[in-house]
Amino acid sequence: MLISFIVLAVAICKAQSGQANAANIKTPVATTAKEDVLILKESAHNFGKIPQGRPTTYIFEISNMGKEPLRLENVQASCGCTTPEWSKEPISPGATANIKVGYNAYAEGVFNKVVTIFYNGNQTKTLTITGEVYKSPASSAPENASIQFLKQ
Repeated sequence: MLISFIVLAVAICKAQSGQANAANIKTPVATTAKEDVLILKESAHNFGKIPQGRPTTYIFEISNMGKEPLRLENVQASCGCTTPEWSKEPISPGATANIKVGYNAYAEGVFNKVVTIFYNGNQTKTLTITGEVYKSPASSAPENASIQFLKQ
């Protein structure tokens, strides 16, 4: 009876260690990593110094390197002073398209704005625009104080 008990205990221990080993064995899982089909010619643009009150734009070029048409679902700016414009039509494989990003240079100072491109269901890319807005003069030329002297 003692021998039966020992054999049974050993069998249970082996079965449990076999299950533990089976749980630790990693089986390859078929993961389908989505290939990056939207390629940006450039992802950032620096406007440099721009005068206050003058809206400015830049055109970003994108390419579809996939095998199926690419649809831009949304292009969203991080604030209301930045306005993206894009075509709602699908981009054919191998074709290029443009995203026009406008910036309203209303506030003086340095700016750094992000525009997010949403495409193919759940994929995103970001564009960045930067620059510095300087206060523009009140008039195009300085006022000549001696003009009254000349009129006499």
